[in-house]
Amino acid sequence: MRPRTHDFKANAARALLDDELQTALARARGGFVDKRAEALAAFPEFEALRQRGREIKQHTLEHLDLYLERFEQQVQAKGGQVHWACDAAEAREIVLGICRESGARRVTKGKSMVGEEMGINPALEAEGLEVVETDLGEYIIQLAGEPPSHIIAPAVHKTRGQIARLFREHHGRFGLTAPLKSVKAIVDEARQVLRRRFVEADLGITGANFLVAETGSMVLVTNEGNGDLTATLPRTHVVLAGIEKLVPTLEDSSLLLRLLGRNATGQAITAYTSWLTGPKRPGDPDGPEAFHVVLVDNGRSEMAASPLMDMLYCIRCGACLNHCPVYGSVGGHAYGWVYPGPMGSVLTPWLLGLDEAGVLADASSLCGRCQEVCPMGIPLPDLLRELRSRSRDQRIAPARSRLAVRLWAWVARRPKLYRIATSSAARLLGWLGRPGERIRHLPLAGGWTRARDLRAPSGQTFFSQWRDRP
Repeated sequence: MRPRTHDFKANAARALLDDELQTALARARGGFVDKRAEALAAFPEFEALRQRGREIKQHTLEHLDLYLERFEQQVQAKGGQVHWACDAAEAREIVLGICRESGARRVTKGKSMVGEEMGINPALEAEGLEVVETDLGEYIIQLAGEPPSHIIAPAVHKTRGQIARLFREHHGRFGLTAPLKSVKAIVDEARQVLRRRFVEADLGITGANFLVAETGSMVLVTNEGNGDLTATLPRTHVVLAGIEKLVPTLEDSSLLLRLLGRNATGQAITAYTSWLTGPKRPGDPDGPEAFHVVLVDNGRSEMAASPLMDMLYCIRCGACLNHCPVYGSVGGHAYGWVYPGPMGSVLTPWLLGLDEAGVLADASSLCGRCQEVCPMGIPLPDLLRELRSRSRDQRIAPARSRLAVRLWAWVARRPKLYRIATSSAARLLGWLGRPGERIRHLPLAGGWTRARDLRAPSGQTFFSQWRDRP
């Protein structure tokens, strides 16, 4: 069962004690961070493109109604159809209606975070359709009955041994029982199983990295080619996308792709990058006979008019997750819903409500690393502070937490009292542990030392050291 967002603390505690999860997270953390650093070191124009990317997204959101209308006109002109969904329930019904109309029974699906957000797989399966995820990571977690742990690497929390055991459990019915001792063997076996599913599918569902208003195109990037096969082999192609995916022109989509690949996986460009426009035309050798785009609002319009508007700039690269010390310690499932990490700690409370998910706004050290690495420069720490403020104003945060903040604010507004309090605390902490050593237990705040290091200070505050400098 998927963990709930308000259980974040308990989920995190379990994750910290999961040795296999910690092994998988440690292995993934270095790969993502190091590859991104190498890619940006060879990309001196990054800051200029990041600024231009922000300008594109800002302009698009300020004129979103015009670009949405333009996109619909272009899709229709190319023979496709656009559907408008105000929320997740309406989006599910639209997709189910398309499946019924097309007579689909077998569905292949590419990775789609908005599809996860709207719960499309359970809805299709309840209707009696066979749904197969074609992204390798998504296929693995589908076999495991789990949600994604990362927005670009859904099975990043799985070790090779766990994946091999899953395949042995589920692929025996295909006559595949050989031991899988390497990544290549795992990939080859998945390819054998999925190849037939691609050919037999009646309908394919994908997400979209960008939607181009100028041409009515959708941009799809994958490293496995599964997205292209899902989009072009079945008779019907359904695209699921949030309304914030719009960009004005093909040139704009190309610029954002230069930021996306480097920040997500450290690649100059993702292995398979496709611009798909409508159903196949007379003379085309392949492509779907029907092309549908489901544009999902689900709270995005309201977000565009709120102090959290910058969150709609997100291009779903996952860099904030990869560099977040909290996500890196507990993984994605601890967050309890579709979107983990810093971006999820903003999106999830907005989409589900502060009552349900407000605790996630506190699942951050506010170190600022997420904003630093974000290709769109989204001020995630500021957005998290905004949510924390709302949670306290609405008295959703625990009473003890609200009291502690009020007490700290009262002391902080009185400089002399603040200096006395901090110098006393520094001396006490220095007494509890010698300088440089770890404090094993912090009175009245044992949660701080239960799962993290707290180094003992020197016994002096920064202010006193500054005052006494030579």
